[in-house]
Amino acid sequence: MVTTLDDTKRNAIGIKLASMQLIQQLLIENEQLFLTQSTDVEISELLRKMLEDDQKNKGVLETTIIQYGIRKKPEPMVQEMCNQVRELMQGSQLSFYEKIFQHELLKHQQVMCGVLIHKAAQKVGADVMAAISPLNTVNFENRAHQEQLKGFLEVLGVRELTGQNADQGIWGRVQDAIAAFSGAVGSAVTQTSDKKDMNIQDVIRMDHNKVNILFTELLQSNDPQKIQEYFGQAYKDLTTHTEAEQEVVYPRVRSFYGDSDTQELYDEHAHIKRLLEEIRAINPSDAEFKDRVRNLMDIVGDHIRQEETTMFAAIRNNLSTEQTEQLATQFKAAKSQIQARLGGSTTGANV
Repeated sequence: MVTTLDDTKRNAIGIKLASMQLIQQLLIENEQLFLTQSTDVEISELLRKMLEDDQKNKGVLETTIIQYGIRKKPEPMVQEMCNQVRELMQGSQLSFYEKIFQHELLKHQQVMCGVLIHKAAQKVGADVMAAISPLNTVNFENRAHQEQLKGFLEVLGVRELTGQNADQGIWGRVQDAIAAFSGAVGSAVTQTSDKKDMNIQDVIRMDHNKVNILFTELLQSNDPQKIQEYFGQAYKDLTTHTEAEQEVVYPRVRSFYGDSDTQELYDEHAHIKRLLEEIRAINPSDAEFKDRVRNLMDIVGDHIRQEETTMFAAIRNNLSTEQTEQLATQFKAAKSQIQARLGGSTTGANV
């Protein structure tokens, strides 16, 4: 029988993601505060846009954590640091320039943490890379925000020291800096989007991609411990995904996808769950284990093809963009609750 594993590397990434989420909330609070303190029209406008980006990125981080499937607590040191910064920002000890300076340092920390998670994921597994892919948006935008904040500091610093404006305006300073680093185009695209969330098709497709990678990694591995780990995560991901679809997605699409086709999806889920439980009872070292996983992978593949063709087409034809984004938000909330019930703090097979 597959046993519980404590995968320290994957849990460490979960802690870093939780720390990023905590810092993201602090960034939002800071920017809301800055808007009440700024007397510069241009800085205020850029701060307003930065706040909009950060509020969206808070949702992106939540999506990433749900997709990753491991919810941990932030590092105690990061929690203490956030409390100290929050107290400084709300106090009068720092000038506006000094508060922006501290904010830029937070952005730098957020950028480096995001890059670290991305690089670590490359070493831990392809399924982890797939799960954290939404984080790329946050990383790009935080890097662009850093350059904007440096522009603020140049202008505010010159004013504080001389009482006069800097020779170059904020926009010139910011655009020169952004053009100097790779990924500026990707950042500009995500920042100008008015999209509030991913649509339901994108979120479901991400789940499908991750579980396919887990199956592939499992079948390619000859390490019994890694096989346990991959099946344990696939078990959790499939259980979470199927229950959330049944709770949120299938009832919503039934009216236009049809009773028969929707019921077929429910029946396939029941079959997948039965197979998961049967495989769970087999020793991962037995030759039968991989044979049964291959069979499960084929059945899951047929189910995925049906959802991504006929069901997705029905969704596109019957729901507005806003409705598909709302459905994605509801689906992710359901997944988060299910993960908490299953014990989302571990990656190994908690089965």
